[in-house]
Amino acid sequence: MSSAGFYIMATGAVIAAACALLGSFLVLRKMAMVGDAVSHAVLPGIVLAFLISGSRGNLIMLVGAAITGVLTTVLIELLHKKARLQEDASIGITFTWLFAIGVILISSFTGQVDLDQDCVLYGEIAYVPLDLLYTSSGTVLGPRALWVGGGLLLLVVIFVLVGFRGLKISTFNPEYAKALGISTAFWHFSFMGLVSLTTVVSFESVGAILIVALLVVPAATAYLLTHRLKAMLLLAVLFGVLASVGGYYLAAALNGSIAGAMVTVAGILFLLAFGYSRWENSRKA
Repeated sequence: MSSAGFYIMATGAVIAAACALLGSFLVLRKMAMVGDAVSHAVLPGIVLAFLISGSRGNLIMLVGAAITGVLTTVLIELLHKKARLQEDASIGITFTWLFAIGVILISSFTGQVDLDQDCVLYGEIAYVPLDLLYTSSGTVLGPRALWVGGGLLLLVVIFVLVGFRGLKISTFNPEYAKALGISTAFWHFSFMGLVSLTTVVSFESVGAILIVALLVVPAATAYLLTHRLKAMLLLAVLFGVLASVGGYYLAAALNGSIAGAMVTVAGILFLLAFGYSRWENSRKA
């Protein structure tokens, strides 16, 4: 295996693991499409960051996207709680509205500058080995995306471990959580803020479509096989890593899109889990 192939699989695996942990709670909270909403809704933040700074630097774009991503989760919650809209309606309204604002800003203010939703919103995991980090002596440390993904995974793991009780109770029984004195608002917004950060940080490296798939499909696959939260988290991580590794080899065999192959493998794993769960249920009936 080439070093480029290893870097691609490793980056996909660490990001898949982070997405799987958060995606499990998204699936249980019936908010699976929040990742898709954030990946589109951050466009106006990216454009405003460019208009204010005049730079297309990664850090500037990331800050603008992160701020808008958090704003997206706040707006979704406000529409759901205050306007009493269903969660999916709140998500649909928020991300289409913000994405449309971003498109208008691009068409109205960026002129001839090469700034569009394709160049600032969608990454490609195949490019990961091209952006390497070096020491002052010239030693290769590996891709920047792998280091960023590893740091992101560490942050997510710490958050889940420290906040497991609060996340679990506020996910399954918010009213009981309030009775115990647990702040459901704190856990909701801290969790959604981390989902937003994960989506924004990751899509530059692996692409928005793959991020949405990694947030939803491994967690949904694990949900079919177990009703225990800890087992679901571990299985979701396993399925995410398998999708990343298997997808790379599938893409190499077909000479096709790596991100597309990873999503395809994730879908195949889901179908296998679905078939097994139906067989298991019929056997017990």
